[in-house]
Amino acid sequence: MPFIGNQAPIMDQVFKSPPLFTDDFIVLGIIMLLLAFIFHTSSLKSPFWTKFYTWLPPLLLCYLLPSLLTSFNIISPEWHLTDHSGDFVLDDHDLPITQKLGLYKVASQVLLPAALILLTISIDLKSLFGLGNKAIIMFLAGTLGVILGGPIAVLIMSFFSPETVGGEGYDAMWRGLSTLAGSWIGGGANQTAMLEIYKFNPHKYGGVVLVDIIISNIWMAILLYGINKQQAIDRFLQADTSAIEKTKAKISKYTLSITRIPSLNDYVIMLGIVFAGVALSHGFGKGIPWMLTQLWPSFSDESGFLSTFSDSFFWMITIATFLGIGLSFTSFKNFEGVGASKIGSLFIYILVATIGMKMDISSILKYPGLLAVGAIWMMVHVAVLFIVAYLIKAPYFFIAVGSMANIGGAASAPVVASSFHASLTSVGVLLAIFGYIIGTYGAIVCAILMQWVVG
Repeated sequence: MPFIGNQAPIMDQVFKSPPLFTDDFIVLGIIMLLLAFIFHTSSLKSPFWTKFYTWLPPLLLCYLLPSLLTSFNIISPEWHLTDHSGDFVLDDHDLPITQKLGLYKVASQVLLPAALILLTISIDLKSLFGLGNKAIIMFLAGTLGVILGGPIAVLIMSFFSPETVGGEGYDAMWRGLSTLAGSWIGGGANQTAMLEIYKFNPHKYGGVVLVDIIISNIWMAILLYGINKQQAIDRFLQADTSAIEKTKAKISKYTLSITRIPSLNDYVIMLGIVFAGVALSHGFGKGIPWMLTQLWPSFSDESGFLSTFSDSFFWMITIATFLGIGLSFTSFKNFEGVGASKIGSLFIYILVATIGMKMDISSILKYPGLLAVGAIWMMVHVAVLFIVAYLIKAPYFFIAVGSMANIGGAASAPVVASSFHASLTSVGVLLAIFGYIIGTYGAIVCAILMQWVVG
């Protein structure tokens, strides 16, 4: 049996001791206090804070501070149970028992669909369609960047560290990296599908998952930082932002025309409708996959393209988005006047903080070779995005949302889109849903190319 001890490696994994705070309620209090501090200081007019937030946008800080707390093991999304002597408590398979916080699950399963409804309730579909086809082009450019980035990264690393991208049979690293392609084009369902298709050794899978988390989170942090520099980036790209600005101005003008002092009655009715929508999203999100797998058993095949449509998260996000769009055609659209998008944005900020909690900066050096593969891969993705954006004069908004709809999926794309303007949230969601649909196909192409590169 492998050595078991505090922070000991087992089967290419590093197990984590309990953090200082392990209670969901305490951690929620810490996160909310962090958000309050950031929002308070960002509203101050002092020269120090003005300059500070010029370099570190508030949204980025909401993301980074929880990651620092995780890195110092003050809080953590998950850890492993230890006894009084400090040794890990083992399960029936001689592996440490995992403990998890429930905050991210609540944020992604409850607050995210609620935010999607609140942020799309005032949407103007005509204005959204007026943004043109650049959103789709940049999303597909991001997909192409992921498909090409994999084999290019494997080829480059084969010259410097062939053992990192080598391996035989089910230990072949291209098999493991195929799951990364599935995650970076689509999402968790596509990642699972690739694991089922190529049967990568599960004992080595932890390293690939870590690369996925670290590289995608670092890139998301860079994207959030770039929002503060979007005007300079748009000038460099010679981008036409008129359609985006027109959409934002139209929504802002409409919001101003219906703004009123909210009452308790307004909030109870609005949140009652929203959380009923969340309930419907979850109910149908679980019911539709069950019905599909009962009627057509091929939907239950985790290795196939149809596996995306048997994923409850996919349906939950889709239904919540379309519920919000449907409500935008009714009088409920006027709830924007009492702060619907502001409450939705608050939910998004809480989600951002819980996503940041998942990034342990101290773990960056655990898999240097694989992390180098991931970094090169991401640079190819970014290069393709900027080349295409320059050619079609697409603004930074389409780069950021097109990229995150691939890399981050439905949990992250709305975060990035809403940071530009609440009215643009649904662009990120719809592109992310499209990513789920094509994710498995794109990842298979990428896997074939990686296999061809390593011979």
